[in-house]
Amino acid sequence: MDLSRRTLGKFAVATGAAGAIGTVVARSADAATWKVTGTAVPALAGFDNQLKAFMQARGVTAGQLAVTYKGRLVLARGYSTNEAVAVQPTSLFRIASLSKSVTAAAILRLEQDGKLTLGSKVVDLLGITAPVDPRWSNITLRRLLQHLGGWDPAVSGDPNFKDATISQALGVPMELKHADVIKYMTSQKLDVAPGTKYAYSNFGYLLAGRVIEKVSGLSYEAYVQQKLLAPLKIKRMALGWSIAKHSGEMAYESQYTGRTVLNTTGAAVAAPYGTFSMRTQDANGGWIASAPDLVRWAKMFDAPGAVLNSTSLGRVWAKPETGVDPGGSYYGLGWSVRPVTTGGTGRNTWHTGSLPGTSTLLVRTYHGMSWAVLFNRRDDPSGKSYGDIDPAMWTAAKGVTTWPAHDLFPQYFS
Repeated sequence: MDLSRRTLGKFAVATGAAGAIGTVVARSADAATWKVTGTAVPALAGFDNQLKAFMQARGVTAGQLAVTYKGRLVLARGYSTNEAVAVQPTSLFRIASLSKSVTAAAILRLEQDGKLTLGSKVVDLLGITAPVDPRWSNITLRRLLQHLGGWDPAVSGDPNFKDATISQALGVPMELKHADVIKYMTSQKLDVAPGTKYAYSNFGYLLAGRVIEKVSGLSYEAYVQQKLLAPLKIKRMALGWSIAKHSGEMAYESQYTGRTVLNTTGAAVAAPYGTFSMRTQDANGGWIASAPDLVRWAKMFDAPGAVLNSTSLGRVWAKPETGVDPGGSYYGLGWSVRPVTTGGTGRNTWHTGSLPGTSTLLVRTYHGMSWAVLFNRRDDPSGKSYGDIDPAMWTAAKGVTTWPAHDLFPQYFS
């Protein structure tokens, strides 16, 4: 396949993994009994076929897909195998790191409203005093959002998944609070000088979430829902919970178990339910949504409107001061970007998401398509890659000979 049209590459990095200490047997879907909901669209049957083949090969029991073309929602489907409750197009899934585009947009909205600038220093905004590493004074919001803040998980690990270490170091109980993670990190040396190296950092987005709260005077969730989602009539999106489910939210599956970080008992739990804290993941990976919600959100970036103006949208796609790979791809503000030379917008943009029990993908193409794909697991005994959903979706899109003229958005947003 022409690599200029593929989305994923160097920047296909998602929310980090919680440590696994055991396994549970995954149920096979080799002889799947399919339940597919939403309007069937014969011209787009290739998308259905690709989703089913992907899920069946990995034993995935719940999946969801939404596709847009030229701003119209043309496909919205839920897929399940041998499930007591069928997945609906409006069912909710954890979206993991797809949350980052939401957090980045919230920062841009605050800048648009004159509350801060991308050049604002994080220590000033959050009142952080005397961090161990004086280079904290060079961490700006822009650097946070482009993963240039100075933390490299490959060197020192991802603090958003070091709950037991932080609990022991600070003498505080689990479940941790955001303030605990920040206090711990200000006592550590940065891995590199801010602005000198791209290194995917969940912690940077945790900090951005706290900036949103400090500057707006609202909770992170309330600010996003009021200023970003409500103007788009997106009403289902919310922050997820570690154990309890929202109404309409899917159950999550994994072959692994791990030790809980929700308390200090050390109890073994199913990986999706307590091996990481949804509370501390909020701004970097905590949202739940449906696939139609996500392509509705993605449409917001196509033109200035009620959420972001043209100046703000331009900043989303601006190249960083460093971290552009040899092929020209880079991380903008909450989106990975691959320039293309075949017209349209001149870029493919995307993000992946991954947590125990969650694998997600959101793509915007240079020629007016977008799709969101959500699954209720990211691992299984087959060992097959979940990243393969990206070329599968491109294959389905290339196979469409005539795009339908209908628009399903009014059916799901009113």
